[in-house]
Amino acid sequence: MSETKPLTRRQQREEIVKQLYQMDIHDDWTFFETHYAYVEDTLKAIAEHKDGIDEIIVRNLKNWKLNRLSYVDRAIIRHATYELWLTDVPYEIVINEALNITRKYTDEGDDKMVGFTNRVLENIRADLGRQGS
Repeated sequence: MSETKPLTRRQQREEIVKQLYQMDIHDDWTFFETHYAYVEDTLKAIAEHKDGIDEIIVRNLKNWKLNRLSYVDRAIIRHATYELWLTDVPYEIVINEALNITRKYTDEGDDKMVGFTNRVLENIRADLGRQGS
């Protein structure tokens, strides 16, 4: 008999990004139920606050448009923006996790997307007035 190993918080964040990608690509902001309350609660909150999240992102993109971002990058930045805006997760953790997910899924080894995502999230953090712990 084999047990399924529980997902780490990072793996749950990756699951959120994957589901946000699917929701965006299909323009259907419902999501698949999971065994993880954190994933479901986060997806529900992001879908509920999507317009506000997108407004924050647009306000902080410099010389870019939201629809120019790849679906995956948009999902990563939406999730991080949600955490920066509507949770108490320290911004250092939010940004670090987003950069690790970017590195894993969209960066081509040259750190360009990591640098871009970092700049956007730092702009958002400053815009929201988030200070260090």
